[in-house]
Amino acid sequence: MPNTINWGIIGPGRIAHKFAQDLLLVKDARLYGVASRDEEKARSFAAQYGAEKSYGSYEALFRDPAIDVVYIATPHPFHYPSTMLALEHGKAVLCEKPFGMNAGEVERMIAEARKRHLFLMEAFWTRFIPGTEKLLELLKSGVIGELQFVTADFGFFGDPDPNKRVLNKALGGGSLLDVGIYPVYLSLLLFGVPVNISAMASFTETGVDGVCSMLFNHAEGQKAILHSSVIADTPTEAMIYGTEGSIKMHTRFHHPQRITITKNDGTQETFDIPYTGNGYFHEIEEVVNCLQNGLTESEKMPHSMSLDLIATLDRVRREIGLAYLEDEKK
Repeated sequence: MPNTINWGIIGPGRIAHKFAQDLLLVKDARLYGVASRDEEKARSFAAQYGAEKSYGSYEALFRDPAIDVVYIATPHPFHYPSTMLALEHGKAVLCEKPFGMNAGEVERMIAEARKRHLFLMEAFWTRFIPGTEKLLELLKSGVIGELQFVTADFGFFGDPDPNKRVLNKALGGGSLLDVGIYPVYLSLLLFGVPVNISAMASFTETGVDGVCSMLFNHAEGQKAILHSSVIADTPTEAMIYGTEGSIKMHTRFHHPQRITITKNDGTQETFDIPYTGNGYFHEIEEVVNCLQNGLTESEKMPHSMSLDLIATLDRVRREIGLAYLEDEKK
């Protein structure tokens, strides 16, 4: 890989704009090209962020030999086909979460990347946020003793238009895959894969989960109590409890800038941990570093974590009775 990594973006929507803004801040990273099925949208996005090229199709971007890595920011069901096509064209890939619609898709994506010796990573920005790094450092120090349980929620008022992404089943809508994935990821980061899962959901008229509540039981007895919603605004905080105290990840916990430790004797310590740009800066840095060092996966967000995450989401979906069209193609 060259020292300067040329990026391509497909799916220039809201998150892609934030990502592109942060891409401009990263040393050795350059936004080279943008693709959209709406050629004018791609041209406008490219002009806004100084990209050299725009394309009216994803495949045109994938065919460009100047592109080193592709950031995929399309709606959920298009992550798998777009990633596979990019890999088939020899491109490294950073794909937004959820990596795929089910474990079968993710397994095939990883197998394809490994076969071609290409870098592939789920764009789970939470893992690279400085606040998450601080959390892991605190837990490793044993400041709250042995971990016992975690509570975490993520809820917001989604667009009520049934044709828009949040409630549209054909676009992978629903709270679990959109925002419930963050509490689930935190539980896996802390305790690993749960032994038992109990879950309940309430469904919207479009057939997706408007609310999902989960209880995970882990091998050593730890519990995770998790909630997600796209029909209500919730605190979006996380509390981690140990034998000697607790840690609060302040809102929004999936990209926290404040963490508070409360010891059993009532003493508190708060850490303010800002992130750079919109927060995507840190995962972009990780990808650039991995590519420059010839790595095909990140140690911090390895393929195994993405597999555990999607498999756990599949288990929750089976519990609540939520299936998507893509599940028929396993």
